[in-house]
Amino acid sequence: MSLTVLISRRLFYLILPAILFSVATMSSVCLAQRPSVVTINADGVLVINDRKIVPIGFSNGPPPDGHTPDGRPAFQEIQDAGGTFFRSGLRGNNRWDQAAIEQEQILMDAAAKYGLYCWPQLREISSLEPANTKKELLLREVINHFKNHPGLLLWKNVDEPQWGGHPIEPMVRAYKLIKELDPNHPIGLTHAPRGTVEQLKPYSTAADILLLDIYPIGYPPGKHSLGENKEISMVGDYTKFIKQAAGDKPVWMVLQIAWSGVVKPGKTLRFPTFPQERFMTYQALINGARGLIYFGGNVEQAMSPEDARLGWNWTFWRRVLRPVLEEVGNNSPLAPALVAPESKLPVQVRGADDVEFCVREAGSDIYILACKREGKTVEVKFSGLPAWAGQGQVMYESPRTVRAKDGTFTDWFAPFDVHVYCFPHKTEPAASKDRADP
Repeated sequence: MSLTVLISRRLFYLILPAILFSVATMSSVCLAQRPSVVTINADGVLVINDRKIVPIGFSNGPPPDGHTPDGRPAFQEIQDAGGTFFRSGLRGNNRWDQAAIEQEQILMDAAAKYGLYCWPQLREISSLEPANTKKELLLREVINHFKNHPGLLLWKNVDEPQWGGHPIEPMVRAYKLIKELDPNHPIGLTHAPRGTVEQLKPYSTAADILLLDIYPIGYPPGKHSLGENKEISMVGDYTKFIKQAAGDKPVWMVLQIAWSGVVKPGKTLRFPTFPQERFMTYQALINGARGLIYFGGNVEQAMSPEDARLGWNWTFWRRVLRPVLEEVGNNSPLAPALVAPESKLPVQVRGADDVEFCVREAGSDIYILACKREGKTVEVKFSGLPAWAGQGQVMYESPRTVRAKDGTFTDWFAPFDVHVYCFPHKTEPAASKDRADP
């Protein structure tokens, strides 16, 4: 063998690992950057590129080039905690133009880089009057520009249209055009906590997902709602309310970080505590919400000077929101149960009429998510579990457990308590499913 051939072979084998690494990296990047395909399954669960998730969003999120107080990329921090997406698109009095498209491109690129997504609000172009050619051309331009972007989750049309008295027909006309141009991304429509079920129902024809925002925390309490219930349990009331208006379409709930009722002049700044945010989150999920959005992290009037410099309410995130997401986010031990269909097990609760619950089965395990409204502390009995159910973990309350016998178990609930039970398909304790106790 010639010296030249020998050297060539040695060089080839020396650089082969680098070649293989480059190919693998390119393949990984290409896979990560493929256009997102977002669907809704028969259970109302969002599916992104064949992966079922609980969509957890932020309205609005931190700056695309932002960092946490300890210097981590902001989007990486949110993705690690199990977050999914940000509301994006137009703000204030802006209109869709080239500058707005460029700004959205920056945000969507940054989201995709970290495995996150955007929910662009289309605003005025998502309502098409007959023969408004200029607006239709602009809508076509925006949809076609972003419809194949890997960072697109869904589209947002006119905000709170019923409360604002917006006509339905132009929204339906735009909805049909958006679906024609982009069949791979749903449209989400947000309602205010206003109107009646019958008034809201017609708007469901202009969306695939119905959302409702409700912010109970403030002084005086419950000012955001016109209903009689001024407690934080109004979240469950409004979840059931929007489900009635949505018919067979999934619903997501928009929950509070901060809102105008606590930051406007003359108002007293007030945030949800961890127990309050945790209760509202679980109550929404228990009553049928298949997605969650947390509103107000970008409201500067609610930020400390340090957070204002960073462009997001990292203090609230650290103290309240991240601990909540560690329980219900897409990286949490509970995630498989949250994307499962409702169980057909005949589980019932006796001893109180204000304990709400849902049952999910994931793998061979049974999960019960339960919460109690305001009122007295009570002991209740759950029944209807299969005979094999034995010791159950009370998730996020380790080392506490409950034991079922003949399909029943008892437990205590104080006002606004939340308990999450997991019964593994073994009569003896399995490895703890807690990531970390609060």
